[in-house]
Amino acid sequence: MSKTHRNLIDGEWVDGESAPNVNPSDLNDIVGDYARATKADTEAAIAAAKAAFPKWSRSGLLQRHSILRKASDEILARKDELGRLLSREEGKTLVEGIGEAARAAQVFDFFAGEALRLAGEILPSVRPGVSVEVTREAVGVVGMITPWNFPLAIPSWKIAPALCHGNTVVFKPADLVPGSAWALVDILRRAGLPNGVLNLVMGRGSIVGQTILDSPNVDAITFTGSTGTGRRVAEASVANMRKFQLEMGGKNPLVVLDDADLGVAVESAVNGAFFSTGQRCTASSRLVVTEGIHDRFVSAVTERLKNLVVDDALRDGTHIGPVVDENQLAQDQKYISIGRDEGATLAFGGERLNRQTPGFYLQPALFVDASNDMRISREEIFGPVASVIRVKDYDEALSVANDTPFGLSAGICTTSLKHATHFKRNSEAGMVMVNLPTAGVDFHVPFGGRKGSSCGSREQGKYAAEFYTTVKTAYTG
Repeated sequence: MSKTHRNLIDGEWVDGESAPNVNPSDLNDIVGDYARATKADTEAAIAAAKAAFPKWSRSGLLQRHSILRKASDEILARKDELGRLLSREEGKTLVEGIGEAARAAQVFDFFAGEALRLAGEILPSVRPGVSVEVTREAVGVVGMITPWNFPLAIPSWKIAPALCHGNTVVFKPADLVPGSAWALVDILRRAGLPNGVLNLVMGRGSIVGQTILDSPNVDAITFTGSTGTGRRVAEASVANMRKFQLEMGGKNPLVVLDDADLGVAVESAVNGAFFSTGQRCTASSRLVVTEGIHDRFVSAVTERLKNLVVDDALRDGTHIGPVVDENQLAQDQKYISIGRDEGATLAFGGERLNRQTPGFYLQPALFVDASNDMRISREEIFGPVASVIRVKDYDEALSVANDTPFGLSAGICTTSLKHATHFKRNSEAGMVMVNLPTAGVDFHVPFGGRKGSSCGSREQGKYAAEFYTTVKTAYTG
């Protein structure tokens, strides 16, 4: 029997009902048993965070810096171990898992520095003899609800700025990936966080997440996940008059123009659409391709897909790991059927695969003859499924790219400075890539989208302060 990894509430590891964490690459492999918090546990975590807030929000900058820096150092030193744990429970390849662990370390390192750069303004008043101070203060208790697809990076880029700016945290990770969350919280606890500043409540969204949403003692909620759940977070937050930040879905376009470098376009498309098993909100699931390069592009992408290895995430040489679980696999397969029924042509893949170990393996699926009004072009699939939409020219490509209820990321492959410049200015997305995959962003710059993809201030970098602080204006006569 493996030990149960318990929830952390007010600095104590708390026992409770547990559930196995299953490896999607090998369903016979149990990563570990992880506790599931009850409503009472979650309420206790919120109370602990509320009690810890006054002292932590007034803690010294060097204390915060030291804790965040210690966490960064340990994550980086253990990146291979943490990356393996991540890949084992989520299914992304080991290379991707280790890379994500390293990124988590970079995030904590950045905000360790930010803790020493906290600043305000002193301004003259319009009234002689009066001065004005503009400062930022912590918001309070922050509830965090994070997704399963980036189980180290996304919690890190929420927790690090929250702690940097003096907030206390109630952290609910996705039920599918408790292992990475537990390891991260354990590192921060041992780095010296006072009791109650960071509380971990693993478990079901219907219990833990709902308790966080319902609590009047949660001052802000940051959420990354589905659009439907995001709306519920917004509704509950408005009812409680609290701050909220939502990062939700995407249906990201990658435009490929006739003058594009074919090799660059193919690598951008395959990486953006299919790596990490397509389970990224920034994945380029719509490939918008002009007529002159369309056939060559489709042929080259198909050949590239034929050479990709779909297998156990931990196995050397694997390019694409399994889908995260049975429900996500069923959703992917449902949309592949929908695409066929809508009249798109499945040019490659889409079959469930058998490997040496039992897992949720799916061959990457590439549709052609798709139109932008098909469900496979409108709705987020969140799997290794992409559609090629043929267009006449740049103007039509831009129109199709922007014709979506989402607006997270968009890309263009072109050697034309004119078109690249125009696309950056006119794309209705929060992030724009030129001759790069739509997925893949730096840790020190803002992350977020427009329309149905995001709501609230941006995440990451110095822009994170907009969410994790509130502005105070003080006058002295």
